[in-house]
Amino acid sequence: MKPIVRAATKKDLPTLDIFMDGLVDAERPMDVTIKDGKVIYYDLEDFITNEDAVLYVVELNDELVASGYAKIKLGKSYLKHNKHAYLGFMYVPKKHRGNGYNKLIVHTLLAWCKIKNIHEIRLDVYDANASALRAYEKVGFTKHMIQMRLDVEDLDI
Repeated sequence: MKPIVRAATKKDLPTLDIFMDGLVDAERPMDVTIKDGKVIYYDLEDFITNEDAVLYVVELNDELVASGYAKIKLGKSYLKHNKHAYLGFMYVPKKHRGNGYNKLIVHTLLAWCKIKNIHEIRLDVYDANASALRAYEKVGFTKHMIQMRLDVEDLDI
C-alpha cells in the first residue's frame, strides 16, 4: 500500500507521544544536557490547532510511520525576512527508516510553507547526527550556524 501524508489529528496524539519518547531517546546520547526521565519537547496539540503551525504524519496501512511539524516564527529585527518557518519533530520509528518517509514529510512541510508565503526555513540538527545531516542536505538545507556549549562547573578557573 502507498503511504499517505496527512495533517495530524488529536486522535494521533497517543502515537505521537510515543514518537516523542523515541526522539528524546535518540537524541540523549548526542546531548548531555537533556534531563533524565520523561521529557516533553513540544506541545503537539498546539501544532494541530494553531493556524501558524502544522503537524504532518505519514500513515501506512493504518500505522503512523513518520511525523514532522512546521511553525511560523517572527524573524529577528536585523534579518532580511520578517518571518520564517521552523521545522522539527522529524521522526521515523527504526523499523520504518530508509523508506523515504522523512523526505515525504519535509516536502509536504515545505509546500505548506510556500502556501503560507514563508520562504526562509530553519531547523536544528545535532552535529553528531550524520544521517540526519545527509538527509537534510539532500533536500537542499545547508549548514548555517553552529551552536557551541561549555559546562564550566568542572573547570579549574
